[in-house]
Amino acid sequence: MSSGWSANDHKSYSNPPSAGVKRPRADSGNRVTVVLGAQWGDEGKGKVVDLLATESDIVCRCQGGNNAGHTVVVEGTEYDFHLLPSGIINTKCISLIGNGVVIHLPGLFEEIDKNEKKGLKGWDKRLVISDRAHIVFDFHQAVDGVQEVQRQAQEGKNIGTTKKGIGPTYSCKASRTGLRVCDLLADFKEFSLRFKNLAQQYQSMYPALKVDVEGELKKLKDYAERIRPMVRDGVYFMYDAIHGPPKKILVEGANAALLDIDFGTYPFVTSSNCTVGGVCTGLGIPPANIGDVYGVSKAYTTRVGIGAFPTEQLNAVGELLQTRGHEVGVTTGRKRRCGWLDLVILRYAHMINGFTAIALTKLDILDVLDEIKVGVAYKLGGKRIPHFPANMEVLQKVEVEYETFPGWKADTSAARKWNDLPPKAQNYIRFVENNIGVPIKWVGVGKSRECMIQMF
Repeated sequence: MSSGWSANDHKSYSNPPSAGVKRPRADSGNRVTVVLGAQWGDEGKGKVVDLLATESDIVCRCQGGNNAGHTVVVEGTEYDFHLLPSGIINTKCISLIGNGVVIHLPGLFEEIDKNEKKGLKGWDKRLVISDRAHIVFDFHQAVDGVQEVQRQAQEGKNIGTTKKGIGPTYSCKASRTGLRVCDLLADFKEFSLRFKNLAQQYQSMYPALKVDVEGELKKLKDYAERIRPMVRDGVYFMYDAIHGPPKKILVEGANAALLDIDFGTYPFVTSSNCTVGGVCTGLGIPPANIGDVYGVSKAYTTRVGIGAFPTEQLNAVGELLQTRGHEVGVTTGRKRRCGWLDLVILRYAHMINGFTAIALTKLDILDVLDEIKVGVAYKLGGKRIPHFPANMEVLQKVEVEYETFPGWKADTSAARKWNDLPPKAQNYIRFVENNIGVPIKWVGVGKSRECMIQMF
């Protein structure tokens, strides 16, 4: 198996810049295009990535793990991706799992098997895995579940994690006890020793935890040989991709701004940086090589799990959005909570990410509503506040100020260009665009590629 990445495609990375070599300027090289979630995830990033991946040479995942779920529909076939970049469908494109991603190897191969049955072919020649990516073990997933049970028992509430072991793996990474792909592919005796020590640490913290150490090590040894041909030094790979011949490089963000470990609705967040900074640290690329940053937002708002949600509609509107939008988590199977579009959130996400344009998806879900509301500001004690609150108790108390629009009461699912949309839908889109100060580049009115109306 080869990665499908030919040495002729780029400069050899066996000789990085040295003292005697003229270094490229910081602003030189190919720019990467970034797609990021602008709400609480599930915005339809997969569709935007799929659209852009058809013209991309490389598509990268930079953070998160198989707690992400991106659905892509191609020629009537629905693919679900969790660890694989959505660009894996494009036969002319390399897909990179970057160092910032945490990888559960059994989950990766289970995902590959499922998608192979749906028609995915030749993935092994198009997949590259960074040697610096951390590994999620089965016991990380077990611990994730145990910790949720403990939170529920001690505090009466949990975080609502996917129980995919993501948090415990990033905790290991931060406490420097984690194991990476490069460790798995090096001396297996040394890897086994460190694995056993780590398992023992967890068993001392959680006495009820059962770990089949030898069984898991045997599987990991097999997985090591399966992934070995795909593993590269991710830093050199990205350096070559950026400084080699012209290439279109796309980064597919997982999760979203309001789930970011630093900027999200903490503690009800994920364990990685899913804002633009995570692209640099998760792939090893300089900020100067970030090009367009596209934010993806639904035409309304959804959230999986618990945590503050100011525009949530616990009523017939929320139920209608949930039903019409088929709002069920790709990864968890949980029903998503639904509410009106929240522009405070979008403006906040833009402050952090600096979006160059927005993709507004699922406009068609609003087609049947008599009136549509948009949250434009938060109030505390009757006064508008100029910021998005950090403290969740404060966020729970905010009062949302809404603008109300008449519904267009027409089917938009067949619209393929701007002029096909009803004037009232156009007004809604223009209001959103003007309020957040970012142009809307795409409007989504359905599941497939063809349903993304490109505005410019």
